[in-house]
Amino acid sequence: MLPSHARIVIVGGGIVGCSTAYHLAKLGEKDVLLLEQGKLTSGTTWHAAGLVGQMRPNRTMTQMSKYGIELYATLEAKTGLATGWKQCGSVNVARTPERMKVLRKQSALARSFGVECHEISAAAAGDKFPVMRTDDLQGALWLPGDGKANPADLCMSLAKGARQHGVKIIEGVEVTGVRVENGGVAGLRTAQGEVRCEVLVNCAGQWARQFGALAGVNVPLYSAEHFYIVTGRIEGVLPTMPVVRDADGLIYYKEEVGGLVMGGFEPKAKPWKMDPIPSTFQFELLDEDWDQFEVLMTNAMHRTPCLETAEIKMLLNGPESFTPDGNFILGEAPELRRYFVCAGFNSSGIANSGGAGRLMAEWVVAGEPGTDVWDVDIRRFGSFTGNRKALAQRTGETLGLHYAMRWPRQELETARPLRTSPLYDLLAAKGAEFGSKNGWERANYFKPPGAARPEHTLGAPGWLPWMIEEQKATREAVAVYDQTSFSKLLLQGRDALALLQRLCANEMDVPVARMVYTPMLNERGGIESDLTVMRQAADRFLIVTGSAQATRDADWIGRHILPQEHAVLTDVSAMYSVLSVMGPLARELLARVSPDDLSPQALKFSWTREIDVGYARVRAARMSYVGGAGFELYVPVEMARHVYLALMEAGQDLGPDASGLPRRVRDAGYYALDALRIEQGRRAWGAELGPDETPWEAGLSFSVKLAKASAFIGQPALRACLGRPLRKKLVSLVLSSPRAYAWGGETILLDGEPVGEIASAGYSPLAGACVALGYVRGAGANRPHAGTPAQIDLWGERVDVLLHDRWPVPVPRG
Repeated sequence: MLPSHARIVIVGGGIVGCSTAYHLAKLGEKDVLLLEQGKLTSGTTWHAAGLVGQMRPNRTMTQMSKYGIELYATLEAKTGLATGWKQCGSVNVARTPERMKVLRKQSALARSFGVECHEISAAAAGDKFPVMRTDDLQGALWLPGDGKANPADLCMSLAKGARQHGVKIIEGVEVTGVRVENGGVAGLRTAQGEVRCEVLVNCAGQWARQFGALAGVNVPLYSAEHFYIVTGRIEGVLPTMPVVRDADGLIYYKEEVGGLVMGGFEPKAKPWKMDPIPSTFQFELLDEDWDQFEVLMTNAMHRTPCLETAEIKMLLNGPESFTPDGNFILGEAPELRRYFVCAGFNSSGIANSGGAGRLMAEWVVAGEPGTDVWDVDIRRFGSFTGNRKALAQRTGETLGLHYAMRWPRQELETARPLRTSPLYDLLAAKGAEFGSKNGWERANYFKPPGAARPEHTLGAPGWLPWMIEEQKATREAVAVYDQTSFSKLLLQGRDALALLQRLCANEMDVPVARMVYTPMLNERGGIESDLTVMRQAADRFLIVTGSAQATRDADWIGRHILPQEHAVLTDVSAMYSVLSVMGPLARELLARVSPDDLSPQALKFSWTREIDVGYARVRAARMSYVGGAGFELYVPVEMARHVYLALMEAGQDLGPDASGLPRRVRDAGYYALDALRIEQGRRAWGAELGPDETPWEAGLSFSVKLAKASAFIGQPALRACLGRPLRKKLVSLVLSSPRAYAWGGETILLDGEPVGEIASAGYSPLAGACVALGYVRGAGANRPHAGTPAQIDLWGERVDVLLHDRWPVPVPRG
């Protein structure tokens, strides 16, 4: 019988919903109800392949996956229900030298993350999987802790564990609506009646998007047809054989009843043209499509010739949901309080549901996650990502990239362009090569006339000489960067200052026209965001934050506005363009288009004022993210083309340089911007900064005013850290070899031992080599660095670096 009330209701009885229920109960939640529209596992869980690996792109997600394996290995003993868990290990093979380099990078990261991983020869890989052809392989990785499970059995075991701890699970109940009161979840509607609740968790799998829409919540995922074959018994296939992934062949294998399950991720996927998905689609499959599967079958017959004569018992076509960036969707929805989402696992739900269920349960109970989950946070998506045409196109791409070679700085290509600056066409005509951030098209670099876009590479990129010219203009003359994609939030009202004082670690009660750089912290003292705030009036502040952070930061600020406070937050990102004029000749250039005094005496660093530029009125801020002299111009969007053209016309002849060569203004892109900010030690949220880093660890103590009169979130945690050893410390790294090119994510080794990873890297003309920012952990975080010898693991090779607490000498502001 359907109860009339439950504190927490979970919608969806697949493995993710059952794991969330299990972990909520383990945390002591006694009033949890799970509703499933059909039978448990009947959506996509029952037909999943069941591969379980540990390695993920970052430390947090890897720890989540490692926990899942620990759970699966012990769950049967706790519940009495078999899970089919088998720690058979996995072998990842490489056909190409480039893929082998990527595997070696993964091996180094595995060591840093605490995952057992060994590089083995192609022959050794063949010994572990005897039916595999190895004569064309470069080598392989062996991860003995990986394994496989029976998805349906695993789900039922989690469900039994949840029931044992008091969770009520009811099948055959379709939720048809969500009751909303005072901006939060208050209950839900079903054909069997209403249920009042305080918290709702959407674990509806491939139905999560259409279920979210019932409450106005955007869950951007889309289903694609997804395939694997099941063979009869094959001679030489043994139960002890590991899972094998041949990413260059786009395929995977696992042993099953003496035969093989073989599936993969074809380059151009097939979105499932079924919208909405019927609630009656239970324990169902789609029709076979051998034409779609042909590329995978061809590659598999090459890798395992036994398939040429094996009995093919079935080609399974079961839909799975995929997200626009290939990462999960977790967290509390920004549109609706106490509405959580745990979905979008991109065909890896079995491997990740154990850890994701625990993380989601902790998030629900604590009100915020206990670690950095930005890569999977639902707030990384703006509302525009729910467009179904775009989702279908992007799903066809992201599924195909699951095993494909992912090159450094490789951009997704479908559903673009979408959000564009007023300068987009002008910059495109001048050779801009664009990347995308939160839907915004942004110039990465500018090609010379007639030049083609360079091929992707693991080494020094073909665009490097062009970027160096942009850097040179920024350091020696002047460059203009279109940074319109900045997120801009306007906070107004009687209590706006009080709110900012409570949220921000820096002193926010500053004179009108002053800019303040500040972190916003969580209760642990971690950095939820870093902002630049301009005070425009006593009760009005313009908040400028990263391009990707508009939804996240607006949600964080909005959820902290107290009921009695008068403060209104508005996203004005699309109302203003930002043109950054950077370099020692920035003031001279502006003087040619503006009659206003922009000397350091008239406009000091971190101050703003309205000025004339051409025929326009803009707000000029003396600020430079790349170090040195510079101004950010905040321009009404309808005036941006005029201001840009005025700057370009005025900057065509800025006099000769020391060699007598003419100097002129130059367009510059985000690759140059990023490399120059790294050179100057400027941090970026999502790279060097995040919820797991404190200002003390990130070297941002200058932005914290512990003694300010107003208490702020995270203040007690920061005070408690004073005098204690640091867990980690941000350092600059300078590569010793000018030929070595780092991209980010490389393991840092101190005295031969892994101590952390590079967060960001770029080429520095000042160093004549790559420079980077990264965290060192342990003892290395608590000693000074002024050229400490160290190494990084660069595609499997050790490269010498020097560590610095601060490098180099800052460029003068002018």
